[in-house]
This record gives sequence, structure tokens and C-alpha cells, in this order.
Amino acid sequence: MTILVVEDEEKLVQILKKALTRERFTVDYALDGEEGLKKALRNTYDVIILDVVLPRRDGFDICLELRSRNIHTPVIMLTARSLIEDRVKGLDMGADDYLVKPFGIEELLARIRSVLRRRKTADGDIWKVADLVLDTKKHELTRAGQNIPLTPKEYSLLLSLISRTGEALSKKELIESAWGPQFKESGNKLNVHIRYLRKKVDQPGMKPLIRTVRGMGFMLKE
Repeated sequence: MTILVVEDEEKLVQILKKALTRERFTVDYALDGEEGLKKALRNTYDVIILDVVLPRRDGFDICLELRSRNIHTPVIMLTARSLIEDRVKGLDMGADDYLVKPFGIEELLARIRSVLRRRKTADGDIWKVADLVLDTKKHELTRAGQNIPLTPKEYSLLLSLISRTGEALSKKELIESAWGPQFKESGNKLNVHIRYLRKKVDQPGMKPLIRTVRGMGFMLKE
């Protein structure tokens, strides 16, 4: 996944780049608003981390411009200002989240995971992990552009996993999502359905996305 960092404090940019690279993100960056907007318009990113106060063009203006051009890449805005009206303004301009400086890297990573889980496009809700794409409006799943048919139970399980990408879900949580809270597991039905789902999602030659978390359950992770 690729992240664009638009921030004029070069030291902070290098800190973020190092931390995000360590988490297996590919990082691009811009040191002023005009360059940041050009990159955001020219390239495709999974997340944009956008400072509010920037040379040449501020973050509010950039965010508004992106949304006006129907670019719905998740945007996390950074600012040293903690005023409520500033946060409201950023969200009104189309930002997905707002982080006040100084902040911890772990908090930023949590915000990134959160906006990726709830990523939206103009056509509906899109959940994406690597080359796996689930359109919850159309109830369509594709991987590497190829359509993957799912049973209702497989769909419920995948939606639970993909909406909490990178998190380990317990077997109880997955059972409740697919069969309901009153269902009593018998005959190892969850493992059987996960096995069927894996065969469809993680086909031979593809990088495995569905992981077993020993003693816990399962997760979907790039």
C-alpha cells in the first residue's frame, strides 16, 4: 500500500517515512501544498496524510480540491491546532480523520488502519486489501481483477475479516457474524467455511491473505 505524506517539516517527514516503511507501506512525500496536490492528482494512493499549514497551498484547500475532482482517497489531516472549529472544518472539507500534533506513531498507524477499513468511493463501499477488492454495494468480490463468487456465509465471514483488516478476530466473533449469537458451534463449521473461503481467495500462486492466529482465530492481512 502506498501513502502520500504532505508535510513541510522535513524532519517529521523522515520520521514518518521510516515508521511507515517499517510497517511495509510505500511512502511518497511532498514538502509543500502545491507539490502535494499535483502528486495526489497524478498518482493513486491508498491514504494521504495531509498537514493543514503548508507553504503555497493549505491542507484544507487541497482536501476540498481532491473531493471536488471526485478523488476519494482517505485523508488524515495533521495540525498543531486543537480547536474544535478547525477539526470540524477539516471534516467538512472531506477529510476522513484528524490528528493533532504532537502525536504518537502508534496512534497514526491506528488511524490509518481505521480509514482503510472504512474507505469509501463515490460508487459505494469498497474494501481493499492488496489486490482483493470487496464492493459491499454490489456484493462483488474480485482478486487481481477476477470475479470470485461467494456463498452467503463466506461473504459474511470475509466482510468481518476485511472490515477489520490486520486485526485478529476470535472464532466466537466470526461465528456470530455468520450464524448469529444464538448459534452453537458443532462439527467445526467455522473451520470448514474458512477453508472454502481460503481456496477461493488464496489461490495457488497468490500471496496468502487469510491468516490463522493460533489460539485466537483468523485475520485478513496483506
